[in-house]
Amino acid sequence: MIIVPPPIAVTGSTGNLGGRVAALLAEAGVKQRLLARTPRNAPPLVGATVLQAAYENTTATRTALLGAETVFLVSASESRDRLDQHCDFVDAAVAAGVRHLVYVSFVGAAQDAVFTLARDHYATEEYIRASGLYYTFLRDSFYADFMPGLVGADGIIRGPAGDGKVAVVAREDIARTAVDILRAPDAHLDMTYELTGPEALSLTEIAQVLNRVGLGPVSSVNETIEQAYASRASFGVPQWQLDAWVSTYTAIASGALENVSGDIEAITGVPPMTLAQLLGS
Repeated sequence: MIIVPPPIAVTGSTGNLGGRVAALLAEAGVKQRLLARTPRNAPPLVGATVLQAAYENTTATRTALLGAETVFLVSASESRDRLDQHCDFVDAAVAAGVRHLVYVSFVGAAQDAVFTLARDHYATEEYIRASGLYYTFLRDSFYADFMPGLVGADGIIRGPAGDGKVAVVAREDIARTAVDILRAPDAHLDMTYELTGPEALSLTEIAQVLNRVGLGPVSSVNETIEQAYASRASFGVPQWQLDAWVSTYTAIASGALENVSGDIEAITGVPPMTLAQLLGS
């Protein structure tokens, strides 16, 4: 008798990380369900079934999860109620009989994390632990892919990061690590991994890399916290988002993001890319 493994459920397939994870699973011939708020926006992949679902504890979400033992949970878009969305989805997963959540968290997730959005990640982790589900937490560093986006129109990276460093990680390395875990989930039950790049860089060093790969001229300026809030106030965003933006840099300054982890290579057998390798490829 041939035993057909249950499909893996993947959230976030209309975005960059979830979409890449879904694509890699499809290339490997893995059956999956793509859970999407707007199904028509999900990628057409061989072996994938697209189902309507949101980060809500609704009949539609519970139905989409029914029969899926392992779920890849990309964190919801940044918003004031993101934690509520995560908790609702976890409740739906429990109700649907899901066994294991692989959740995309953040390095240094803690109740008092300097990076304000990491506090939501910590609270989500705690909620998942309390749910009784098996879990795997992928605590990612800031994406190396985003580093060119830190550069202002004047060619300057500004922020109160001081001499702090951050071990930025390529999104591709996160995706392939997640896929290895999803394909052998029982080897990673109740594990927490830090997914970082192979080197910790200051903003000055990041600017130097951007220059070396032809994305310059770029330089960096260390702002005070007051200057950082003032320089971003004109965007007219709510206070929680302004706090998140500024704490991106103060978290770097604090040293909380400088740890270089070997988890990506330990799981996949392949070391993660440097920032220069990512941007120069």
